[in-house]
Amino acid sequence: MKKLTILISATILLCLANINETQAQCDTIASICSQNFSKNYLSDGQEYRALLFEEQTAEFHLTLYGGSVYRFSACSGLSNGNLIFRVLDEEMNELFTNKDYEVSPYWDFEVESTLDVIVEGNLNLEKVNSGCAVLLVGFKP
Repeated sequence: MKKLTILISATILLCLANINETQAQCDTIASICSQNFSKNYLSDGQEYRALLFEEQTAEFHLTLYGGSVYRFSACSGLSNGNLIFRVLDEEMNELFTNKDYEVSPYWDFEVESTLDVIVEGNLNLEKVNSGCAVLLVGFKP
């Protein structure tokens, strides 16, 4: 019985250590990703994060308000080009993908009328096969 208790305790501790390590990795990536904002952009106050493996897709739902200019900054890892992101409307029509622009880590969007969008993120499998995906959204006040 003692061996089982020790085994369960060790497993729980390893899982908690792994969660803390993953959280720290995402914090570092979010900090790097925030460098794509100039002082002209204010953060929306959210950090959209997902731990991805291979072909998994992160999905974030956002409302963009008309008359605003937004900057999306999407990162995974310590170098640019690791995260491919797409912006889709509610009918799943692709409005933008950074894959068409050399997997740029950020892009600016001028929104004419309010719309709900889905932002999908996938790892660039030519560069990485796992990692923390971070999307930051800023807007011009």
